[in-house]
Amino acid sequence: MILPAKNEAEGLRRTLPALAAALPEAEVIVVDDGSTDATAEIAAAAGAKVLASPYSMGNGAAIKRGARAATGDVLVFMDADGQHDPGQIRELLARLDEGYDMVVGARDGHGQASVGRSLANRFYNRLSSWMTGHRILDLTSGFRVVRADRFREFLHLLPNGFSYPTTSTMAFFRSAYPVAYVPVRVDRRVGQASHIRPLADGLRFLLIIFKIATLYSPLKLFLPVGTGFFLLGAGYYAWTFTTMGRFTNMSTLLFSAAVIVFLIGLVSEQITSLTYNRPGRE
Repeated sequence: MILPAKNEAEGLRRTLPALAAALPEAEVIVVDDGSTDATAEIAAAAGAKVLASPYSMGNGAAIKRGARAATGDVLVFMDADGQHDPGQIRELLARLDEGYDMVVGARDGHGQASVGRSLANRFYNRLSSWMTGHRILDLTSGFRVVRADRFREFLHLLPNGFSYPTTSTMAFFRSAYPVAYVPVRVDRRVGQASHIRPLADGLRFLLIIFKIATLYSPLKLFLPVGTGFFLLGAGYYAWTFTTMGRFTNMSTLLFSAAVIVFLIGLVSEQITSLTYNRPGRE
Protein backbone atom coordinates (compact mmCIF):
# COMPACT_ATOMS: atom_id res chain seq x y z
CA MET A 1 0.00 0.00 0.00
CA ILE A 2 1.62 3.24 -1.17
CA LEU A 3 0.66 6.72 0.01
CA PRO A 4 2.49 9.72 -1.47
CA ALA A 5 2.43 12.49 1.12
CA LYS A 6 3.53 16.10 1.18
CA ASN A 7 2.63 17.94 4.38
CA GLU A 8 -0.20 15.50 5.11
CA ALA A 9 0.31 15.07 8.85
CA GLU A 10 -3.36 15.70 9.65
CA GLY A 11 -4.60 13.42 6.91
CA LEU A 12 -2.31 10.58 7.98
CA ARG A 13 -3.59 10.76 11.54
CA ARG A 14 -6.96 9.64 10.19
CA THR A 15 -5.91 7.52 7.22
CA LEU A 16 -3.28 5.25 8.75
CA PRO A 17 -5.40 3.93 11.67
CA ALA A 18 -8.24 3.28 9.22
CA LEU A 19 -5.84 1.38 6.96
CA ALA A 20 -4.60 -0.73 9.87
CA ALA A 21 -8.19 -1.60 10.79
CA ALA A 22 -9.21 -2.45 7.22
CA LEU A 23 -6.08 -4.37 6.16
CA PRO A 24 -3.96 -5.17 9.21
CA GLU A 25 -1.71 -7.53 7.22
CA ALA A 26 -0.83 -5.00 4.51
CA GLU A 27 2.58 -3.43 4.00
CA VAL A 28 2.11 0.34 4.25
CA ILE A 29 4.63 2.66 2.61
CA VAL A 30 4.40 6.41 3.08
CA VAL A 31 6.58 8.36 0.67
CA ASP A 32 7.33 11.70 2.32
CA ASP A 33 7.81 14.10 -0.58
CA GLY A 34 9.90 16.75 1.16
CA SER A 35 7.34 17.61 3.84
CA THR A 36 8.00 20.42 6.28
CA ASP A 37 5.52 19.20 8.89
CA ALA A 38 5.37 16.01 10.99
CA THR A 39 4.34 13.74 8.10
CA ALA A 40 7.30 11.37 8.48
CA GLU A 41 7.06 11.18 12.27
CA ILE A 42 3.34 10.42 12.28
CA ALA A 43 3.73 7.76 9.59
CA ALA A 44 6.58 6.06 11.44
CA ALA A 45 4.69 6.15 14.73
CA ALA A 46 1.76 4.39 13.04
CA GLY A 47 4.04 1.57 11.91
CA ALA A 48 4.36 2.55 8.25
CA LYS A 49 7.57 2.25 6.28
CA VAL A 50 8.69 5.80 5.50
CA LEU A 51 10.63 6.79 2.39
CA ALA A 52 11.74 10.37 2.90
CA SER A 53 12.93 12.80 0.24
CA PRO A 54 15.15 15.75 1.18
CA TYR A 55 13.12 17.95 -1.18
CA SER A 56 9.88 17.71 -3.13
CA MET A 57 10.17 15.64 -6.32
CA GLY A 58 6.51 15.42 -7.22
CA ASN A 59 3.58 13.07 -6.75
CA GLY A 60 4.61 10.81 -9.61
CA ALA A 61 8.15 10.54 -8.30
CA ALA A 62 6.76 9.46 -4.91
CA ILE A 63 4.63 6.81 -6.63
CA LYS A 64 7.68 5.43 -8.47
CA ARG A 65 9.78 5.30 -5.31
CA GLY A 66 7.02 3.49 -3.46
CA ALA A 67 6.44 1.01 -6.30
CA ARG A 68 10.14 0.10 -6.36
CA ALA A 69 10.24 -0.40 -2.59
CA ALA A 70 7.05 -2.46 -2.25
CA THR A 71 7.46 -6.22 -1.81
CA GLY A 72 3.93 -7.46 -2.55
CA ASP A 73 2.43 -8.78 -5.78
CA VAL A 74 -0.35 -6.16 -5.67
CA LEU A 75 0.12 -2.43 -5.23
CA VAL A 76 -2.55 -0.22 -3.69
CA PHE A 77 -2.29 3.52 -4.30
CA MET A 78 -4.31 6.06 -2.38
CA ASP A 79 -4.03 9.66 -1.24
CA ALA A 80 -2.87 10.49 2.26
CA ASP A 81 -5.28 13.39 2.76
CA GLY A 82 -8.17 11.34 4.11
CA GLN A 83 -10.33 11.54 0.97
CA HIS A 84 -10.24 7.82 0.21
CA ASP A 85 -11.98 5.24 2.38
CA PRO A 86 -9.64 2.31 3.22
CA GLY A 87 -12.74 0.19 3.80
CA GLN A 88 -13.33 0.15 0.04
CA ILE A 89 -9.94 -1.34 -0.82
CA ARG A 90 -11.29 -4.88 -0.58
CA GLU A 91 -13.93 -4.02 -3.21
CA LEU A 92 -11.15 -3.04 -5.60
CA LEU A 93 -9.11 -6.15 -4.76
CA ALA A 94 -12.13 -8.36 -5.42
CA ARG A 95 -12.33 -7.05 -9.00
CA LEU A 96 -8.61 -7.70 -9.39
CA ASP A 97 -9.30 -11.35 -8.56
CA GLU A 98 -11.71 -11.47 -11.51
CA GLY A 99 -8.79 -11.22 -13.93
CA TYR A 100 -8.18 -7.48 -14.17
CA ASP A 101 -4.68 -6.02 -13.98
CA MET A 102 -5.77 -2.60 -12.73
CA VAL A 103 -8.87 -1.55 -10.81
CA VAL A 104 -9.56 2.16 -10.33
CA GLY A 105 -11.78 3.82 -7.76
CA ALA A 106 -14.07 6.04 -9.84
CA ARG A 107 -15.31 9.27 -8.26
CA ASP A 108 -18.57 10.92 -9.22
CA GLY A 109 -18.97 14.66 -9.75
CA HIS A 110 -19.30 15.21 -5.99
CA GLY A 111 -15.82 13.77 -5.47
CA GLN A 112 -14.06 16.58 -7.34
CA ALA A 113 -12.35 19.46 -5.59
CA SER A 114 -14.10 22.14 -7.66
CA VAL A 115 -16.55 22.62 -10.51
CA GLY A 116 -13.68 23.50 -12.85
CA ARG A 117 -11.77 20.33 -12.08
CA SER A 118 -14.95 18.28 -12.38
CA LEU A 119 -15.58 19.63 -15.88
CA ALA A 120 -11.94 19.12 -16.86
CA ASN A 121 -11.98 15.52 -15.65
CA ARG A 122 -15.19 14.82 -17.54
CA PHE A 123 -13.51 16.07 -20.68
CA TYR A 124 -10.45 13.88 -20.03
CA ASN A 125 -12.71 10.87 -19.49
CA ARG A 126 -14.55 11.44 -22.77
CA LEU A 127 -11.35 12.04 -24.72
CA SER A 128 -9.62 8.97 -23.32
CA SER A 129 -12.74 6.84 -23.88
CA TRP A 130 -12.74 7.90 -27.55
CA MET A 131 -9.02 7.19 -27.87
CA THR A 132 -9.17 3.72 -26.34
CA GLY A 133 -12.63 2.57 -27.42
CA HIS A 134 -13.39 1.69 -23.78
CA ARG A 135 -15.52 3.63 -21.32
CA ILE A 136 -13.20 5.33 -18.83
CA LEU A 137 -15.06 6.53 -15.75
CA ASP A 138 -12.22 8.35 -13.95
CA LEU A 139 -8.91 8.92 -15.71
CA THR A 140 -7.24 10.92 -12.94
CA SER A 141 -8.22 9.02 -9.79
CA GLY A 142 -5.29 8.30 -7.48
CA PHE A 143 -7.16 5.48 -5.71
CA ARG A 144 -6.32 2.25 -7.55
CA VAL A 145 -4.96 -1.27 -7.20
CA VAL A 146 -2.64 -2.86 -9.76
CA ARG A 147 -0.56 -5.95 -10.28
CA ALA A 148 2.96 -4.96 -9.29
CA ASP A 149 4.79 -6.62 -12.19
CA ARG A 150 2.49 -4.98 -14.75
CA PHE A 151 2.80 -1.54 -13.16
CA ARG A 152 6.59 -1.65 -12.96
CA GLU A 153 6.77 -2.20 -16.72
CA PHE A 154 5.72 1.43 -17.16
CA LEU A 155 7.74 3.20 -14.46
CA HIS A 156 9.96 4.72 -17.14
CA LEU A 157 6.89 6.38 -18.69
CA LEU A 158 5.50 7.93 -15.52
CA PRO A 159 6.12 11.66 -15.02
CA ASN A 160 7.34 13.05 -11.73
CA GLY A 161 4.35 15.39 -11.53
CA PHE A 162 0.64 14.87 -10.95
CA SER A 163 -0.41 13.02 -14.11
CA TYR A 164 0.77 9.51 -13.18
CA PRO A 165 -2.85 8.17 -13.09
CA THR A 166 -3.42 9.33 -16.66
CA THR A 167 -0.17 7.86 -17.93
CA SER A 168 -0.52 4.51 -16.18
CA THR A 169 -4.16 4.05 -17.25
CA MET A 170 -3.43 4.76 -20.91
CA ALA A 171 -0.36 2.52 -20.78
CA PHE A 172 -2.44 -0.39 -19.48
CA PHE A 173 -5.07 0.07 -22.18
CA ARG A 174 -2.40 0.35 -24.88
CA SER A 175 -0.79 -2.90 -23.70
CA ALA A 176 -4.13 -4.76 -23.56
CA TYR A 177 -4.00 -5.16 -19.77
CA PRO A 178 -7.63 -5.25 -18.51
CA VAL A 179 -8.78 -2.25 -16.47
CA ALA A 180 -11.95 -2.07 -14.35
CA TYR A 181 -13.69 0.73 -12.44
CA VAL A 182 -15.44 0.61 -9.08
CA PRO A 183 -17.52 3.57 -7.81
CA VAL A 184 -16.01 4.98 -4.60
CA ARG A 185 -16.96 7.59 -2.06
CA VAL A 186 -14.64 10.57 -1.64
CA ASP A 187 -14.60 12.53 1.61
CA ARG A 188 -13.47 16.09 2.20
CA ARG A 189 -9.70 16.28 2.43
CA VAL A 190 -8.05 16.81 5.83
CA GLY A 191 -5.44 19.49 6.44
CA GLN A 192 -4.21 22.10 4.01
CA ALA A 193 -5.74 22.80 0.63
CA SER A 194 -4.90 20.76 -2.44
CA HIS A 195 -1.48 21.24 -4.00
CA ILE A 196 -3.20 21.75 -7.37
CA ARG A 197 -3.08 25.41 -8.48
CA PRO A 198 -5.82 26.00 -11.08
CA LEU A 199 -4.19 28.95 -12.86
CA ALA A 200 -0.57 27.90 -12.65
CA ASP A 201 -1.41 24.34 -13.62
CA GLY A 202 -3.71 25.24 -16.51
CA LEU A 203 -0.99 24.64 -19.10
CA ARG A 204 -0.08 21.36 -17.43
CA PHE A 205 -3.65 20.08 -17.79
CA LEU A 206 -3.65 21.16 -21.42
CA LEU A 207 -0.52 19.10 -21.97
CA ILE A 208 -2.24 16.13 -20.33
CA ILE A 209 -4.81 16.22 -23.11
CA PHE A 210 -2.09 15.82 -25.72
CA LYS A 211 -0.37 13.19 -23.61
CA ILE A 212 -3.59 11.14 -23.53
CA ALA A 213 -3.60 11.10 -27.32
CA THR A 214 0.08 10.49 -27.90
CA LEU A 215 0.31 7.78 -25.24
CA TYR A 216 -2.34 5.66 -26.86
CA SER A 217 -2.51 6.30 -30.61
CA PRO A 218 -0.86 9.45 -31.97
CA LEU A 219 -2.46 9.10 -35.39
CA LYS A 220 -5.90 9.56 -33.81
CA LEU A 221 -4.74 13.08 -32.96
CA PHE A 222 -2.46 13.94 -35.86
CA LEU A 223 -4.56 12.48 -38.69
CA PRO A 224 -7.65 14.68 -38.06
CA VAL A 225 -5.41 17.74 -37.67
CA GLY A 226 -3.55 16.94 -40.89
CA THR A 227 -6.84 16.35 -42.68
CA GLY A 228 -8.10 19.69 -41.43
CA PHE A 229 -5.06 21.49 -42.87
CA PHE A 230 -5.51 19.66 -46.17
CA LEU A 231 -9.19 20.60 -46.43
CA LEU A 232 -8.37 24.23 -45.59
CA GLY A 233 -5.69 24.25 -48.27
CA ALA A 234 -8.02 22.70 -50.83
CA GLY A 235 -10.80 25.13 -49.98
CA TYR A 236 -8.50 28.13 -50.10
CA TYR A 237 -7.03 26.98 -53.41
CA ALA A 238 -10.51 26.55 -54.89
CA TRP A 239 -11.41 30.09 -53.80
CA THR A 240 -8.21 31.73 -55.10
CA PHE A 241 -8.37 29.81 -58.38
CA THR A 242 -11.98 30.88 -58.89
CA THR A 243 -11.43 34.53 -57.98
CA MET A 244 -7.82 35.11 -59.10
CA GLY A 245 -7.01 32.15 -61.31
CA ARG A 246 -3.85 31.21 -59.43
CA PHE A 247 -2.32 28.96 -56.78
CA THR A 248 -1.19 31.05 -53.78
CA ASN A 249 1.56 30.71 -51.19
CA MET A 250 -1.05 30.24 -48.47
CA SER A 251 -2.41 27.15 -50.20
CA THR A 252 1.14 25.81 -50.45
CA LEU A 253 1.66 26.45 -46.74
CA LEU A 254 -1.57 24.67 -45.75
CA PHE A 255 -0.86 21.65 -47.95
CA SER A 256 2.70 21.48 -46.57
CA ALA A 257 1.37 21.66 -43.00
CA ALA A 258 -1.01 18.79 -43.75
CA VAL A 259 1.85 16.58 -44.98
CA ILE A 260 4.16 17.52 -42.11
CA VAL A 261 1.52 16.88 -39.43
CA PHE A 262 0.63 13.52 -40.97
CA LEU A 263 4.29 12.45 -41.14
CA ILE A 264 4.88 13.52 -37.53
CA GLY A 265 1.89 11.42 -36.51
CA LEU A 266 3.21 8.46 -38.46
CA VAL A 267 6.62 8.68 -36.81
CA SER A 268 4.99 9.15 -33.39
CA GLU A 269 2.89 6.04 -33.98
CA GLN A 270 6.01 4.01 -34.67
CA ILE A 271 7.76 5.37 -31.58
CA THR A 272 4.70 4.56 -29.45
CA SER A 273 4.61 1.01 -30.81
CA LEU A 274 8.29 0.53 -29.94
CA THR A 275 7.71 1.96 -26.46
CA TYR A 276 5.00 -0.60 -25.68
CA ASN A 277 6.82 -3.52 -27.28
CA ARG A 278 10.15 -3.45 -25.53
CA PRO A 279 12.26 -6.64 -25.63
CA GLY A 280 11.63 -8.97 -22.71
CA ARG A 281 7.95 -8.12 -22.26
CA GLU A 282 5.41 -10.90 -22.45
